[in-house]
Amino acid sequence: MPSQTHAALPDDDRPLWPAVRRGWSKRCPCCGAGPWLRGYLTVRDTCAVCGEDLSHQRADDGPAYLTIMVVGHLLAPALLFTFTRWQPDPMTMLTVFSVGTVALSLFLLPRMKGIMVAVQWAKRMHGFGRDLPQPADA
Repeated sequence: MPSQTHAALPDDDRPLWPAVRRGWSKRCPCCGAGPWLRGYLTVRDTCAVCGEDLSHQRADDGPAYLTIMVVGHLLAPALLFTFTRWQPDPMTMLTVFSVGTVALSLFLLPRMKGIMVAVQWAKRMHGFGRDLPQPADA
């Protein structure tokens, strides 16, 4: 049976869903006020509002994989439905679905990165709040 004191320990996870919503909005997962991106996908080292250290994030290729998965699962059925229902000219379909794929990918990519960073922050991964053990020779 878990004890009540466990919830008060500093190593517990932070609230996940508020952090994910903030990440989706491209805001700091800690305060929700400061923008955490310096460019299109470049994460700031610290939040300009609360000073939270964001340099620990390790999103790597995760946002790209999530974006490809979401875009593929949305547009592949739409492509099949469009072709079987109306049978448009192949160049028209290529143009419309290429533009749709690029637009949706550009929209989702920074938001997926925000979600990945927010999950890392909430779970205290990669140095977000947990003290790492010091090496014996330090």
